[in-house]
Amino acid sequence: MTIRLLLADDQALVREALCALLALEDDFAVVASVGRGDEVVDAAREHRPDVALLDIEMPGLDGLAAAAVLAAQVPDCRVIMLTTFGRAGYLRRAMEAGAAGFVVKDAPADVLADAIRRVRAGERVVDPALAVATLAAGESPLTARERDVLITARTGATVAEIASRLYLSEGTVRNYVSAAITKTGGRNRVEAVRIADERGWL
Repeated sequence: MTIRLLLADDQALVREALCALLALEDDFAVVASVGRGDEVVDAAREHRPDVALLDIEMPGLDGLAAAAVLAAQVPDCRVIMLTTFGRAGYLRRAMEAGAAGFVVKDAPADVLADAIRRVRAGERVVDPALAVATLAAGESPLTARERDVLITARTGATVAEIASRLYLSEGTVRNYVSAAITKTGGRNRVEAVRIADERGWL
């Protein structure tokens, strides 16, 4: 039985290389390939893939958000997050978004192929080292609002700009930033953003 695949990655060279690699497998057929997260659902509706391989960081809609929309709107399509970022927080968020698998891009080709077949068969497949790291890291200590503030701060926005974008007072933004700095163990806002980003909390 041929497994129909959808591939979403914003880097054209990576996308093309993965398409070529997957095409070497007799039981795989790449039926759609897109470069933006907001193109994933339309492509899935049109081509009806069995498994979607989604990069996490894409323009338009990130892979985690695209996975959640796919789970709700195209539930027959199973999702594998395929990323260069083996961050513990990403795995937890991917599972919450409905992903059935999480594989890092530098995994051997046979590991990826095996993951696709197992996910298609109804299993959950997670990179073992990442699973251990996720258990060790625990859940994100950030509240939803603290996360929003750090995500906005990541763009280099000032406190006033963050307050304007999130419809908060500047004092409230400062409180959220202070709490986030404490929870991440950073020394300042920049470090808090970096630490939270590295742990996959953003």
